[in-house]
Amino acid sequence: MKIAYFDIFSGISGNMILGSLLNAGLELDRLKGELSKLDLTGYQLQVETAVKNGVSGTYLNVELEKDNHHHDDHEDHHGRHLAEIEEIIADSDFAAPVKEMSSRIFRRLAQAEAKIHNKDPEQVHFHEVGAVDAIVDIVGAAVGIHELGIDQVVASRIHTGTGFVDCAHGKIPIPAPATLELLQNTPVYSTGIESELVTPTGAAIITTLADEFGPLPLMQIKSIGYGAGSRDLEIPNLLRVSIGELV
Repeated sequence: MKIAYFDIFSGISGNMILGSLLNAGLELDRLKGELSKLDLTGYQLQVETAVKNGVSGTYLNVELEKDNHHHDDHEDHHGRHLAEIEEIIADSDFAAPVKEMSSRIFRRLAQAEAKIHNKDPEQVHFHEVGAVDAIVDIVGAAVGIHELGIDQVVASRIHTGTGFVDCAHGKIPIPAPATLELLQNTPVYSTGIESELVTPTGAAIITTLADEFGPLPLMQIKSIGYGAGSRDLEIPNLLRVSIGELV
């Protein structure tokens, strides 16, 4: 059985997941080709090598094209509903497992946001979570898992940050309420780093796809990937994935 083990020693986000999978062997052209099946325009994937505390990894950013910023701000202000996002995924030409994983992640995200804002999941306005970059991150992660032939996802306990972060409603605590909601019943810890190490998108992806959380299982590692975050921290701002076979 092929397994992917995510070592979340410095948090997790959607772009870090994609970066780690690319660094571990997912072909960029293949990822771009699959993402082109989405009815989404106005973005480009920016991929580069980043070095964090002497360790190199892949940094991926979903770069919105200039003409798309105002459109996206308009969409974020009014929000994208779950049904709209599910329709984008359903109308695509992805393999069934990619559609299923992507839809499960977004529904879990909607349920968390709904609880925080006291709404039904179908009423949630995703704001930045429903923007182009998050759709690409979530669907891209599902594409990566499928393309690499991964049968099972396992993850370590999750390192979260602390402090406060600015959002549309003002300052909110870290982990953000939706993030913490997603992390319920998942082993988490903090070392006091004042930074948003775990994003709602990252939390939604890993808590949906991971079958279990714990130490590295008995496995024969075939490839290793590091996905870089944007910030420079006192620890390497990297997400590590080890891919191989269970022994």
